[in-house]
Amino acid sequence: MGQKSSLPLDAVDGFTAEEVMRLEKRFRKLDLDHSGSISAQEFLSLPELKDNPLVKRVVSVFDKDQSGELDFKEFVQGLAMFAVKTTEREKKLKFLFSIYDLDADGFISNEELFTVLKMMVGNNLKDKQLQQIVDKTILALDKDEDGMINYQEFCDIIGEGVPEEDDVTTALSIPVPRI
Repeated sequence: MGQKSSLPLDAVDGFTAEEVMRLEKRFRKLDLDHSGSISAQEFLSLPELKDNPLVKRVVSVFDKDQSGELDFKEFVQGLAMFAVKTTEREKKLKFLFSIYDLDADGFISNEELFTVLKMMVGNNLKDKQLQQIVDKTILALDKDEDGMINYQEFCDIIGEGVPEEDDVTTALSIPVPRI
């Protein structure tokens, strides 16, 4: 590994040493400029991600040091959120919440929800239509009537009617790719 951002092979719960080695190979292939970190643009070089409107946002959430790029440690810890089936439901829910909580203040505001949904729908809806959806969503989820969605309100709607063992966060599980 040799870079300061490298992890010991057993540093991430849920990954075997072999999987961490495969992830490091994948990381090096994604690091197109050989800088030791991966930018959102480098992620977008993957055909399966190039059309995903949330890639930049996900990279931003994984980027714990806010450098604008992911080092190997951030990359592996971020992938663990998706690839490790044993990742706790709570961690996955916090990750999902953080996708919408752009300023990391613990609340999803009307503006934040609009911004993230706009990333998803692009120009398929007019801003006025999207704003109506956002307003209705905030009204429906905002139980304490503060004009924002807090983490508990978010969890209540995500988990509503879904058994714990079959919760929606299992959709965040992916296999570690073979290299």
